[in-house]
Amino acid sequence: MRFLTAGESHGPALFAIIEGLPAGLPLTEDDLSPWLKRRQGGYGRGRRMQIEKDQARIQAGVRAGRTTGAPVALVIENRDHPNWLEVMDPSPGNEPRQRALTAARPGHADLPGGIKYGHKDLRDVLERASARETAARVAVGAVAARLLNELGVESAAYVVELGGIRAEREFSWEERARIEASPLYTPDPEAEAGMIAAIDAARERGDTLGGVVEVRVRGLVPGLGSHVHYDQKLDGRLAQAVMSVPAIKGVEIGLGFEAARRPGSEVHDPIFWSVNRGFYRETNRAGGLEGGITNGEELVIRAAMKPIATLMRPLATVDVVTKEPADAARERSDVTAVPAAGVVVEAMTMIVLAQAYLEKFGGDTLEEIKERLARYQTRAREY
Repeated sequence: MRFLTAGESHGPALFAIIEGLPAGLPLTEDDLSPWLKRRQGGYGRGRRMQIEKDQARIQAGVRAGRTTGAPVALVIENRDHPNWLEVMDPSPGNEPRQRALTAARPGHADLPGGIKYGHKDLRDVLERASARETAARVAVGAVAARLLNELGVESAAYVVELGGIRAEREFSWEERARIEASPLYTPDPEAEAGMIAAIDAARERGDTLGGVVEVRVRGLVPGLGSHVHYDQKLDGRLAQAVMSVPAIKGVEIGLGFEAARRPGSEVHDPIFWSVNRGFYRETNRAGGLEGGITNGEELVIRAAMKPIATLMRPLATVDVVTKEPADAARERSDVTAVPAAGVVVEAMTMIVLAQAYLEKFGGDTLEEIKERLARYQTRAREY
């Protein structure tokens, strides 16, 4: 399974094409909407989320509520586009450009992207580098999750730290609905109150806040990924996918960096066996991955998101045309998007896992995949 997205932040729409899905997967637009709604939620978001009410329309690859085996095409309209018709007009002859961006924003792709592609109007970089693109990725992740749900896999994403305030209460699958309905998608209501206060204070200062999100996936079979080649190790593939999310600057699996601070006796998970359970662990410090392969325990991934780089009190920069000092350009922005980042990280995680399942159990139909998976699960239990 592979996918490609296209579209700009203020263009007419975002597009995604998914190739390699099996035929027979139940799929409707209602399967995508909850994911897109969660991505737009979270305390601290800006006005753009009030304008956009994202809805992914299925344009190809699905008939009568089931995939056909052909590529699936998705479209998400940008409702703000009518306000940007002249700015985003693809026709020649619209010089001088409307709302040209020449004051590069520190922390964004503006300057390195402009240097790489030779753009003096850095909007040509901004429009595609914008985190708006992740709406298309979340829609793809929702499709991947729909496939994985059919195979007995489910996921959750939540905030474990925001603005330096940590959630002390641990995640519980039984409380997932409450967590997803909370303002910041965090399992700790007391910490959440402090996070909200920190967001309000940052808004008053014209500043932004980052944080840490965690994704858990349960129901995975052991044996996804491989120890044989570097590019088949599942932890490496997951890390790349998560690091591709805008503003993500660090990824941990299991204990992550904490493992470097502990002795081996407090890092590795002892193995047990019983007739009823087969092989199992009583701890999960590895986060469900050993040697680049799933071991059957829950997958646990954390990602660190830096504060959003667009500040209402802009940092110093240089105009790329005049080379004169300037204040960084201010686009409409959030105070924080950490809760939304958790949804995007969850989507990317599910995409990689769906690819891994299709590689191991692939078939032309969902029925074939389920048959192969069932045989493998029997073999794994009897190992």
